[in-house]
This record gives sequence, structure tokens and C-alpha cells, in this order.
Amino acid sequence: MSNSASKIDFATELEAAVVAVRDAASVCKSVQQNLVSAATLEKKDRSPVTVADFASQALVCSSLAQSSKIAEVVGEENAAELREAGAEDTREKVVEHVRHVRGADISPDQALDWIDLGGVEPDDSTERYWTLDPIDGTKGFLRGEQYVIALGLIEHGRVVLGVLGCPNLPGPDGQTGCLVTAVRGQGSEIRPLMGTGRDGASRIRVSDITTTAAARFCESVESGHSDQGQSAQIASLLEITEEPVRVDSQAKYAIVAQGDAQIYLRLPTSSTYREKIWDHAAGMIVVEEAGGRVTDARGFPLDYGHGRMLDNNSGVIATNGPIHDAVLAAVAQVLGIG
Repeated sequence: MSNSASKIDFATELEAAVVAVRDAASVCKSVQQNLVSAATLEKKDRSPVTVADFASQALVCSSLAQSSKIAEVVGEENAAELREAGAEDTREKVVEHVRHVRGADISPDQALDWIDLGGVEPDDSTERYWTLDPIDGTKGFLRGEQYVIALGLIEHGRVVLGVLGCPNLPGPDGQTGCLVTAVRGQGSEIRPLMGTGRDGASRIRVSDITTTAAARFCESVESGHSDQGQSAQIASLLEITEEPVRVDSQAKYAIVAQGDAQIYLRLPTSSTYREKIWDHAAGMIVVEEAGGRVTDARGFPLDYGHGRMLDNNSGVIATNGPIHDAVLAAVAQVLGIG
């Protein structure tokens, strides 16, 4: 479908995104249950998450191609490695899991072509596009813990819609699994992971605390994604005594948006490292529309107008809002930002 329409119905696009993410979540849950085992963990076998990653992207891209007016998808994956000799086993598993959702008549070429729909390279002429992380939090996925299917919609360099599919995060109905959604100017909601439309949806809101001493950090399980030693120094400056919530993936944004933590720091691990747009787009709008604030480590807004990377930003800070400036000041002190 064309991307040239001047006016987009965001309610329709949100439901298209929800259907796509629900399809992907069903296949990710199937792979996690059927292919991840103690043996794969012990061997550090990443093949299950590879299968889920590709199958998830195929399902999201194929769903959006049917239901969205926006054809362009900037995804994390492409199917080049699946087309190589020696990839037959992984390719077969990907196609098998796609067929579970799309039907037995789907050919391998069709499944791989769907994955490659996510290969758009956005530039200044790309008015609108989706950005997708088919599995954010691969190590969490392999441990049977938190991971997210993250889908954001970017318009003129600005995130306008986001869906986080969180298969292992508690939902509003008390069941495991939820979707957290946001549309610019319309607030954030949580709904059951599996269901129909907006059934069971409810609004979410960040915590209203105004002092950092009452706050709680949310940070990565994996220290390689952020400097946790610096995080501890910042926590000390802010007089935070609560133990951090440690989870993988953009589930951290969902946790801040629901008020279960008030600070998410992703501090730069080097001066040259730049974040990828699909790692933050959906999570950022979910926090902002729940009443929170998201900037880079210097306090600048995240700039999505430069292709696949946040080239003009370093690090990411998300808070409930009232304590954001105090957190920025502590970050500046620890990182030596002038």
C-alpha cells in the first residue's frame, strides 16, 4: 500500500500494529516453549532465538503489508543469511513456524520475502515508516524471561505510535503477557497479550513521585548494554536505596510507564556508540504518553530523523517526569558532561 496519503488514521494503524505484534508474539511463545531447553542454554545455543527473530519479522511485515497504509518497514533483520547454503535447518524451522500462523501453503521464498520487507533504509524522503525489533532482549528470551516485540511508527522523524508486545510481563487481567500501546496525544494503554481488539484495555500512568530518594531504577540484566557501575554512582547521588528492577528489553519502558519503576538509564558504553531506532521508538512513546519524559544523557530529545541510528544522541534516560532534571544533573556529574 502507498505511503503517500497525506492523512493517516492512527486508530486504524494502531490496531494493524496490534494484530501484527500479536501474531509475532504467538510464534515467539511457541519457539520459546518448543525449542528453548536447559540443553540449549548450557550450550549457549542461540539458534532458537534466531528462528523466533526471523519468524517474528516475517509475521509482522506480512501483517502490516495487508492491514497498514504504510508500506515501509525498517526492521532489524534481513533474510540474506537464511538464503545461504548451510542455513537449511534454520530456514526450515523459520518457515515451519510462519506456516503455523499463516497457513501450510506458504512457500519458503514467500516467508523470506516477508522478512526482507523490513529492509527499508530511511532517508529524508521517507515520510513515514514502521521500525521493528522482532525480538528485543534475546538473552531474556533464551532464559525464559523478559523480551519484547517492539513496533513503532515514525512520521517526519518523530515517533507517533508504539506497541510493545511483552509475552512474559504480567497483564491487566492477571495473566502472563501484555501489550502496551501508545498514540501521540492519546495516552498509553495496557491490554491482554492475546485477545480481540481493545478488549480488556486500560489506561496506564507513570508514578507521581517527586523526590529521587523514593525512586527505583530499572536497568538491564546484561551489563554490556549500559555501564552499571556508573548507574550505581548515580543512584548514590540521588539517594536511591531501593534495589533496581533488572529486566531485559524494552520491557523496562513498560515498567516505567506503569509506575513500577521511575528511572531507566541506558548510559553510553563508549563515546562513539549510537543507539538503534528500533531499540527505543516504541518504548519511548509509551513512557511519554503515560506522562513520563525521555531524553538522551545530555537532556536532548531523541532524534529519529537520521536513518537507522540515533546519530545525534548519546545514551537514553527515561523517567516519570518530575525527577528528570535531577537525574540529568546526577548523570552529568558522573559522566563529566559539561
